[in-house]
This record gives sequence, C-alpha cells and structure tokens, in this order.
Amino acid sequence: MVELLSPAGDLECLKVAVQTGADAVYFGIDKFNARANSRNFNKEELVQAIEYAKLRGVKTHLTINILIKNDEFEDAIKLVEYAYNAGIDAVIVQDLGLAKKIIELFPDLEVHSSTQMTIYNLDGAKEIESLGFSRCVLARELSIKEIEHICKNTKIDIEVFIHGALCISYSGQCLMSSMIGGRSGNRGKCAGTCRLPYSLMRYGKVQEKGYLLSSKDVCTLDIIPDLIRAGVKSFKIEGRMKSKEYVGIVTSIYRKYIDLAESGKEYIVDEKDKEKLMQIFNRGGFSTRIPKRKTWKRYDVYNQAKSYGNISRRSYWI
Repeated sequence: MVELLSPAGDLECLKVAVQTGADAVYFGIDKFNARANSRNFNKEELVQAIEYAKLRGVKTHLTINILIKNDEFEDAIKLVEYAYNAGIDAVIVQDLGLAKKIIELFPDLEVHSSTQMTIYNLDGAKEIESLGFSRCVLARELSIKEIEHICKNTKIDIEVFIHGALCISYSGQCLMSSMIGGRSGNRGKCAGTCRLPYSLMRYGKVQEKGYLLSSKDVCTLDIIPDLIRAGVKSFKIEGRMKSKEYVGIVTSIYRKYIDLAESGKEYIVDEKDKEKLMQIFNRGGFSTRIPKRKTWKRYDVYNQAKSYGNISRRSYWI
C-alpha cells in the first residue's frame, strides 16, 4: 500500500492530518529545518506529537533538512537522539555528513534523503541507497517515466510530492533568495523572491509584467493511479506553512483517491473535489491542468534564441 504523508506546521495541523487520513506526518522542530518561518514544534510538543500519532497508528517523520554548519553538528546529533528516544520513525536529511553520522549512530532509524538533495536520476538514488538511506525523496521536477525508471531499478523506497508548491529552480539549488537578501533556502530561510512581480525587458522596453517566476502548484489527482503503477511508495503533500484547514482538505481528498486507486474500481475524479483543492489554495491554477490538444499551438523560439547567441532550436506546445 502507498503511504500518504501530510505536513504539520504545528500540533493542530498534525492532529488534523491524522484525523483526515494521513498514514504519516512530517514536521520540524524550532531549528535545523527548511521551514524556519513556520511555527514548528518545541521539544515538549515533539513528544506530544509522536505520542498522539503513534496511538492512532500514524508514523512521524522529523525534518532536519538544511545544510549544517560545523559548529551546529553536535547539536543536530543531540536533536536526533532526543527524537529517537521519543519514538520518531524517520528523519528527513539534506546534509550528507549529518546523514552518514545518523546512520552510523542509529542504525535502526530510517533516514530519508530530502528533496533538497536534488536527486533526479537513477545514479543519485543508487548512491544514497549504498550509503544506507531508507528512502529517497525525489526532486519535484521529474516526469512519471523518469520516476518509474528509478523505482524499477533500485530497491530504495521512493517518495514524491503529489500536491503543493513547486520551486522555479531545482530544490536545493536555488540561491536567488540568498544572493538578494542573504536568506538561504538551504538554511530554511527562503524569502520566496521568485514569488514577487517582475518585468521582462528587451532592448530597454517592457515586454511583460507579472509574477513571471512564480510557478503554479502541482496537483496530481488525475494521475494517482499512474504514480502507483510507477512504483512510488510514499505520496507527500507540501504545506508546512499552510493552515490546518488546508491540511485537512488536501489530506482527506487525496486519501479518498488513493483508496479508490487501490480498490481496483474505476478511477474517476469528481470535479467538485478539484474545485475544493483550488479554493483552499492555488496560484492561478495548477501546473497539471493541461489544455485539450486542439487548443495547443506550436511556439518556435529559434529566432529569439539566435538573437541572444544561442542557436539551438527549441519548440514548445503551449
């Protein structure tokens, strides 16, 4: 069976996720996690969260998914030890050095590679498998065929994001926020500079204005059966900075359709459920809403590329 993994920015969100059908929840403590601006948990709440989830058969994953500085290493290990003794089921890690030490010190604790590690191919998945990771959280930019190729050719469990925000850059590789404002996404402090309005200029003239770098959220409701057939073991919802209402609605809807896909019955998505997902949060629609083929037109950017010194031909269906 596929695991449904829901976000929890605080204890209330965690309870809602559990009550609406999550098989597992992921959350961060007040340091060493990629959502520094979320409310997060303190150590006492961490214990409460684990106890609440365990009593209801739900697994807990702790995010320690930033790059760790040398003088933070010992404290990070102590945090893992605290969570391990409290009964955490897994830790999600970006820093390879930290991950290696956790695997060495806590051999029975699952270590998952964060999507911030930008693992986007089979070689990357096999490498972390050889290092002792239990699960690979793939980069969010992969196609179903690429995901399937990785799943079929490695023994490590594969996790993918099925709903929520997409970065304009590869996760873990964007330095835009760091360069502009000194707030690094790899330290959990991304300022979301890609979400700001920009102007597209050419020869000193404005060609277009708007939120040009802000990608739409992903919604995979229509392709859940395809992802299951591809071999994905865990479906992850993004949203540790979202409200409990968001967590509840998104979790309950995906619970419904994962169960339907695994039941063997005809898979039909109710448009009303899509509307609910749109209403609770969206950025002008979802990235997976594809127009009918007859409305597409071919856009050849060869001439534009040539004028900038790039003579490779690219064509897109838009």
